Amino acid sequence: MKDMKAMARPFLALYAMALVIALLGRIGLAVAGGTGVLAFDYISASGVPVLDVICSILTGSAFVAFLFAAGLALCVSTAGAVLYGALASRAEGDAGAPAVRPRPLTAFLWGWATALVALACLVVVVLGILSAVQVGSMSSKLPGVSVIALGVIAFAAFLGTLLGAASMVVCACVARARAGHSLAVGLIVACAACGAVVMVLTVGTFSALNVAAVSLPALGGWAAADLVVNVILLFGSAALIRRQEGAPVPKASAEPAAAGAAG
Repeated sequence: MKDMKAMARPFLALYAMALVIALLGRIGLAVAGGTGVLAFDYISASGVPVLDVICSILTGSAFVAFLFAAGLALCVSTAGAVLYGALASRAEGDAGAPAVRPRPLTAFLWGWATALVALACLVVVVLGILSAVQVGSMSSKLPGVSVIALGVIAFAAFLGTLLGAASMVVCACVARARAGHSLAVGLIVACAACGAVVMVLTVGTFSALNVAAVSLPALGGWAAADLVVNVILLFGSAALIRRQEGAPVPKASAEPAAAGAAG
């Protein structure tokens, strides 16, 4: 029971973050559905938005398998940001490895690598759930292989900035916790604030992408906005970390550290 009480606060914080993200997702879906960005009723796969074409192909067991593939990709992406925050927050000598500093460049590079691995996992599973008929049907309605490959690389670069920003936000929350603030509250607030921004940008990007005739200027504008916001979060979090590192340590936090050093 003592262990349960010790673990209660971290798990409750995790559940709170999950519920915040679920609520933001529900709001985004409501806006997308109400404005026609997404259609939740079956539509014939002729002259309709790209997303409806893909979803009309993913039926039955293929749809269930795709849910697993998407869940795996999301888990890899989330774990990447958490792992970066954990590695950047450990003390020197922990686990026999030197401490590493959170930096925008390394956060972006590992975020991009994580995005590529997540997409690779998605492709590996999806290629095993589509029949030859489904692949042929999808190939006839989607762009060529070169365009798809270029789109995957560009999407991975976008996800790299997003996951890099998420990694730096986690590190910023850890830095604030070291200065005496609550880590749980910081992470929940970050999920709500950053998640709201990402939700708005996601709905806007899908509004330009999920149409029968894609407007490149409109899609490019939303993609540029996505990248700009991700970069702002990336470097803004880095600035917050530097400011927290330069701030004096609160007395309440310094006393336990001094006691530990004396022991």
